[in-house]
Amino acid sequence: MTQSPADKRKPEISAVSLIDTAVSTKSRRATSDEELPRFLSVKQVADYLQLNEKKVYALVSEGKIPATKVTGKWLFPRDLVDQWMLASSHGGVLTDRMVLAGSDDPLIHRAIMLLANEVQAQSLVSYACTGTQLGLALLARRRADICGMHWGPAEESRRRHPALIRQYAQHHDWVLVRGFYREQGLIVSPELAGSSDSVENLCADNIRWAMRQEGGGSHRFLGETLARYHIDPSKLRITARAYSEREAASLVAMEHADVAPGVRAAASEFGLDFLAIGWEAYDFALYRGVYFRTLFQKLLQHLQGAECQRLSQLLGGYDFGDSGQLIWSE
Repeated sequence: MTQSPADKRKPEISAVSLIDTAVSTKSRRATSDEELPRFLSVKQVADYLQLNEKKVYALVSEGKIPATKVTGKWLFPRDLVDQWMLASSHGGVLTDRMVLAGSDDPLIHRAIMLLANEVQAQSLVSYACTGTQLGLALLARRRADICGMHWGPAEESRRRHPALIRQYAQHHDWVLVRGFYREQGLIVSPELAGSSDSVENLCADNIRWAMRQEGGGSHRFLGETLARYHIDPSKLRITARAYSEREAASLVAMEHADVAPGVRAAASEFGLDFLAIGWEAYDFALYRGVYFRTLFQKLLQHLQGAECQRLSQLLGGYDFGDSGQLIWSE
C-alpha cells in the first residue's frame, strides 16, 4: 500500500517515546503537588485557587474557606480546601451525606434512624445534638449541612429565628424550613408530683436542677420563663449539666436531678412528669442547595410519615400544622 504525501511527512512515533512522555508528564504533576505544603499560606492558597489575596481574606472573614490562625498567620489545610471546593461545586457533589447539627428532639432521632435504615450504606446520615447556637456556628463553617433550631415562643419564631441567623455572615445563602411545633417546659421527677403545679414550687431551695448548656434553645426558654416569675437563675440548686433533651430527661430519671428544662416528648420517653410552659417552633436552617437534595426531602417525608406521626401522638406535645413550609429566605 502506497503512502500519501501527507503520510510521508509524518514523523514516526514509537511506543517507547509515548511511554516516556506519559511518565514525564506524570512526574511533573507529582512534583508540583509535592512542592505544595499540607498547610498553605494566603499567597499559596490564592495561587492554588487562582484568586487574588484580597478575595482569600474576604472568604476567611465570611467563614467560607477552611482556615486556621497560628501565631497571627492564616494557614489553609490543602486537603480541606480541596474538599471545600468539591462540596461547593454545582450545589455540592457530596450529596450522599447529610450532617444535621443543632437542637435535640426525640422525633428527629426517630426520623434520622428511619432515613439511615432506608438508604443503608448508600449515604451517610449523621445527627449531632449540639444546641442551637453551636449548631449554627457549625453550619456557618460548613461542618454541618443543616441546623435544627428553636429560640423562644412559637408566636415569635418568624421574627426571632431570622434575627438569630442574621448574626452569621453566611445567612444570605440560608433558608428556614418549619419542622414542627413542640411543647416546652420542665421535666419533673414523679416524686415531686405534688409540687409540680407551679414554676415557683420547683425553684425551692431543696430542689435539684439539671441545667442545659449556654446557647441551647431550652436554656434560653427557661431563662425567659424565670424572668417572668422574677426568679434569679443563680439561686437554683444545680447538681448536673445536660447537653440534650434526652440527657436532661435521663438525669432526672436516674435521680441525679429533680427538675430539668426540656420538651414534653423527652419527659414522656422516660416516664416522667411534665410542667408545660408554652409552645415553640423547631425549624431547620440550611443552605439553599441542600434544601433540594434528596436526603433532606426524605427526612421531611419521614417526619410527616405514618410512623413518626404515630410516635408524635404517643409522646405528645407536637403540632405539625406548618411542617415543611419554607418560612424565611433572603
